Amino acid sequence: MPGVTDTARPTSRDVARAAGVSQATVSLVLGGKSRGRVSERTAEAVRAAALALGYRPNLAARNLRLGRTRTALLVVPALTNEYFARVYTGAARVAAEHEFGVVLYPSPDGIGPARDPFGSARASLDGVIASSMAADALDAIGGGDLPLVMLDSDPGAAGAAGAGGAAGSGAAVTVNFDIADGMRQVARCLLGLGHRRFTHLASAVDTWTFHVRATTLADTLAGAGDVVLHTVRSAHSVEDARLAAEHALTRPGPRPTALVCDDDILAAGACKAARRLGLRVPADVSVTGFDDLALATAVEPELTTVRLPADEIGGRGMAALLAVLDGRPADGSDLPVELVVRGSTGPPPAPAVT
Repeated sequence: MPGVTDTARPTSRDVARAAGVSQATVSLVLGGKSRGRVSERTAEAVRAAALALGYRPNLAARNLRLGRTRTALLVVPALTNEYFARVYTGAARVAAEHEFGVVLYPSPDGIGPARDPFGSARASLDGVIASSMAADALDAIGGGDLPLVMLDSDPGAAGAAGAGGAAGSGAAVTVNFDIADGMRQVARCLLGLGHRRFTHLASAVDTWTFHVRATTLADTLAGAGDVVLHTVRSAHSVEDARLAAEHALTRPGPRPTALVCDDDILAAGACKAARRLGLRVPADVSVTGFDDLALATAVEPELTTVRLPADEIGGRGMAALLAVLDGRPADGSDLPVELVVRGSTGPPPAPAVT
């Protein structure tokens, strides 16, 4: 290419000369802002010239001009849960497509409050994505004016901020699964199998997503007529869930025929409890989960559960943050979920003959 030596790093001027366009056009095309302003033929010529030259934009200089670090913080309740690893994978994939980085940070106390990992987050970050946490758990992260996107969280948290960014603990955008529809699918499946005695093995974690699961289950079963629903709460471990499920299965009165669990970890504990009590899943008691983690197919029988596409919500959350930073409308629509029916559910046992 003319004007470029073997050792010189190619510049946008070199790309412009090779493509026969102005530097401003090169900036628009390589900055992803050419749609409607530069013809596709010209844009393709610019990209081809940049590829042939081995041109790479000077991100440090561009970030300095924009006042951006091109870094987002993803705050999650825990690193040990596969679900949050998938959220990170989706967020990091979309971030990489836009030359952003994602820093993953677990809340030290599970659901909050999260301590500020940087001392002055405003100087280190462009925005925050928080998954499955209460908005006020993010208050300790420095600079309350950072744009905040909440995932699987109270959609009312977005009301305080408006389209431009976060105010206080308000989120600019919330991106959620259709959690209520997922629990309705669970309840209707079990009702359709003939179940009328239910125990909800509910998470002891006080967040929006678990509140929705509880209220939707209760409302759906209440509309079915002659149904009994009890609730027991459990911390998020297989052992705690086993103890809670054993209590539910041995309490006085008729035994529940279905254990509806708030996630797959609790469901694994419920299956373990049934086995220890000499009960068969699903012949004596059906068990359902939520999330569709790898654990769901590792237990035997495999779990009937609600599939939550965690990588997709992570990607959607990152895309929403990028939109907020660019002053564009963000997609805050709910993501659909799917009930996956496997071997842990079946008809209730026939009444004992007296």
